[in-house]
Amino acid sequence: MKGPGAAGNGSAVARIGATLILHPTLKHRGLNGRSAEQKLEEAIGLAGAIDLDVAHAEITPLQRFRPATLLGEGAVQRYAELIKAEEIGLAIIDHPLTPVQQRNLEKEWDCKVIDRTGLILEIFGARARTAEGQLQVELAALSYQRSRLVRSWTHLERQRGGFGFLGGPGESQLEIDRRLIDNRLLKIKRDLEDVKRTRGLHRTARRRSGRPAVALVGYTNAGKSTLFNRLARSDVFAADQLFATLDPTMRTVALPSGREVVLSDTVGFISDLPTHLIAAFRATLEEVEEADLILHVRDISHPETEAQKEDVERVLRELGLEERLAEVVEVWNKLDLVEPGRRALLLGQARGSERQVAISAKSGEGCERLLAIIEARLFSDSELRRLRLRHGEGAAIAWLYANGDVLERRDDDEFAHITVRLEPEQSARFDRMQRRQGN
Repeated sequence: MKGPGAAGNGSAVARIGATLILHPTLKHRGLNGRSAEQKLEEAIGLAGAIDLDVAHAEITPLQRFRPATLLGEGAVQRYAELIKAEEIGLAIIDHPLTPVQQRNLEKEWDCKVIDRTGLILEIFGARARTAEGQLQVELAALSYQRSRLVRSWTHLERQRGGFGFLGGPGESQLEIDRRLIDNRLLKIKRDLEDVKRTRGLHRTARRRSGRPAVALVGYTNAGKSTLFNRLARSDVFAADQLFATLDPTMRTVALPSGREVVLSDTVGFISDLPTHLIAAFRATLEEVEEADLILHVRDISHPETEAQKEDVERVLRELGLEERLAEVVEVWNKLDLVEPGRRALLLGQARGSERQVAISAKSGEGCERLLAIIEARLFSDSELRRLRLRHGEGAAIAWLYANGDVLERRDDDEFAHITVRLEPEQSARFDRMQRRQGN
């Protein structure tokens, strides 16, 4: 396997050979309300996303986490024997590892060891296709690598002299590595700022076209890309695997009335996703922040769908979107996989609601109702007005830009012809202002 963030490929995976997955859990405490069995299954799914050959996977109950190796001495020895017998080349610990723990386990087991974050970064590296996606993956990977530069790694303790421009005399390899990573991080952040500006220009252009933005969010493998393809009549890659989609995708979607919205598909969320990984994808997730409507796609057939919902909402809060949670429309997907009794209950619960809709993106069931809900939420109260204002009415024109959604403007010698969408109270307020001005 390549270093974290490097694009994976079949030959790299083949060289790894067999893989061991361990999910450590404390005997006296659960984890995020999830069962250890489901957490282990998810880790196996993550490994499968990059075609790793999982030879053995198990839950490892612990009394406490050990500073040196995370696992107890007996467990370390037992797994060392298993790794040797099974010729395992990679051990995945489904838990954060400190650099010291990672190094010590690699020494004891004589194989490559990565933690949950390292595995997710491997998947991101294999999935990223666009230049923006690759930049975001590299940012996350370098941030992760920098945190793992520690003095206990003796191969970084070499001393290197210099002429001043490469580093002062006696500068350690550790300091040089950290400085090189910092320089690269700065460049990536600058490049992502350019991406951010370009996205901003595209959003402005979309708003001028009168097309509201709708963003899909959800736990990884909830079916966002399948729903995206269904609504947009598109062919974005969608598979029954974790993180099948990484790069953001946008398409125009027609609503029942013929109005159009811009739909965006985003990277899936997952439990225990480190903050710096979320931060790395902030440029992409701005599409969520700027969206007029957020659809939370849930795998309603999953046994831990409520815990997954909590994980997604936690990430949205970390993005500063807590106030938007009350407006989110929950899309209960994979209805085709739900047993009949619960299916009837879900359909009854969602009936008549504009906050919840039960669907199957695979079969199309419920998707027409979802489109109707999108239209009702975005357009039912707004009023489209076509106004003709004299160029001297600058204050009124500025007010429309500040308080409405200006879709089109055409100027002639005397007038500004403006098409604007206004909420009813704003429309009435504008009329009162114009009457006071005698217009």
